[in-house]
Amino acid sequence: MRLRLGDVALFLLLAALAGFVWRSSQALPPVVAAHFSASGAADGFMPRGAYIGFALVLVACVPALVAFLPLAVAGRDGMNLRLPHRDYWLAPERRADTLAFIGGHGKWFAAALALFLGHVHGLVVRANALQPPELSSAGIAIGLVVFFLALAVWLWVLFARFRRR
Repeated sequence: MRLRLGDVALFLLLAALAGFVWRSSQALPPVVAAHFSASGAADGFMPRGAYIGFALVLVACVPALVAFLPLAVAGRDGMNLRLPHRDYWLAPERRADTLAFIGGHGKWFAAALALFLGHVHGLVVRANALQPPELSSAGIAIGLVVFFLALAVWLWVLFARFRRR
C-alpha cells in the first residue's frame, strides 16, 4: 500500500491534535466537567483520565475512521458506492480517478471534523479553568458556524464533481 500526501497530512494533523489534547488536558482538575447544558453550565462530570481517553478517541480516532472507512466499504472496484451516473464514473478508464477523488475528499471532511472536535476540547479545557465550570456558548456557536460553512463548501465540491458527465 502506497502512502499519499493526503494520508500523511491527515495523519500529521491527527497526531498534532492528539498532542494538543494530551498536553492541554494536563491542566484539567481531577474531576472534569465534560458535559454542559445549553446555557453552558456544567451538568456532567468524569475522572480526568477517562476524559483524556475519551477526548483522544474523539479527536483522533473518529476522524481517522471517517477518512478511511468509506473507501474500505466501497470495495476495490467502487461498486458499493452510490453515485449519480455510477456506470459513467466507475467505468474502467475513470474508476481510479473517481475513487482517488472520493478518498481525498473524505480526508478533507475528516480534517474539518478533527479541527472542530479539537476546538470543542479547547473550549472544555477553558471551561474547566472557571469556577464554576462554564462552556462558552459563543465559542461553540462560532465553531459550529465555521464547521457548517466548511461542510457546505465540501458538499458543493462533491456535488459539482459528480453532477457533470
